[in-house]
Amino acid sequence: MGNTPHELVDEFPANADDLHRLKAENPHFARLTDEYHDINRQIHRAETRVEPMSDEYEETLRKRRLQLKDEIAAILRDS
Repeated sequence: MGNTPHELVDEFPANADDLHRLKAENPHFARLTDEYHDINRQIHRAETRVEPMSDEYEETLRKRRLQLKDEIAAILRDS
């Protein structure tokens, strides 16, 4: 597993402006991105051994991050 953070701007570089606009205009989108960033930060801290966690919990976080990314991608696609 790599320990590079999966920031949304890096995941969706062509949509950087849309990410910022939607965060400001759409409260649901803002909540999704906030949750994504919180989970992403937790995963990165586990990967770098700053805050170790169980493999099972880390896997749960990874699955949730992927769900959030999919939902964010759908909103970006439809905007």
